[in-house]
Amino acid sequence: MMNVWGMTDIGLTRKENQDAYAVQFSEETGFTVCVVCDGMGGPGGGKLASELAVDSFLSSCLANLRQEMSVEKIREVAEFAVNAANTAVYERSRAKPGLRGMGTTLVSAIIRDGQALISNVGDSRAYLIRCNGPQRGISRVTRDHSLVERLVERGDITEEEARSHPHRNLITRALGPDPEILSDSYEIRLESGDYLLLCTDGLIETAADWEMEREVLEGGDENTCLDRLLEIARSQGAPDNLTAVLLRR
Repeated sequence: MMNVWGMTDIGLTRKENQDAYAVQFSEETGFTVCVVCDGMGGPGGGKLASELAVDSFLSSCLANLRQEMSVEKIREVAEFAVNAANTAVYERSRAKPGLRGMGTTLVSAIIRDGQALISNVGDSRAYLIRCNGPQRGISRVTRDHSLVERLVERGDITEEEARSHPHRNLITRALGPDPEILSDSYEIRLESGDYLLLCTDGLIETAADWEMEREVLEGGDENTCLDRLLEIARSQGAPDNLTAVLLRR
């Protein structure tokens, strides 16, 4: 059983919200599928890209997931769904000159019985937040496909410096610009009470990991947790759209 909360907001400076997300539970298979996308590509293009990717990914997963699937089969379903989303965005961008180059990030989770398969393309992230035991606290699941992530991995800058780096929004992988795409996947276990947070970079750049951990584990009513994170983002200027989905086993 999963509890789910979702939030998307235009922020304080953008004229259009180009983020999109969806969550759906299948009673037939027992899977919960969640996907969060952050579009790019100018007026209309980014919004269309993220919405196409969300719809394509979700429908592909729900059409292909089966009750008794192994983890490897679930991974294949996720990879197929990412490619279906990429094809949907790419083909629409080729159909209209004004949409050329549009794209979107994607981070997703396919969850059943505490087993979660996470996929990502770009710099939207998944965080695991454990509520009990020696590993209590927040940990990042995904690795960004971005210039600053490469700089952090090489030791050229710290993770804190990456948050304000002038090139922090340059991603090295996205759905849509190319006819084929490669996604990364991660398998994690959610124990009873654990949280999974999927979010776009609009939240990441305005709320530190420790602030996200604090609001989820110690902030009070979990039903208003995402509202509190939004207020933190707004207090930091909220220069970008921000979207988050919080799931609790």
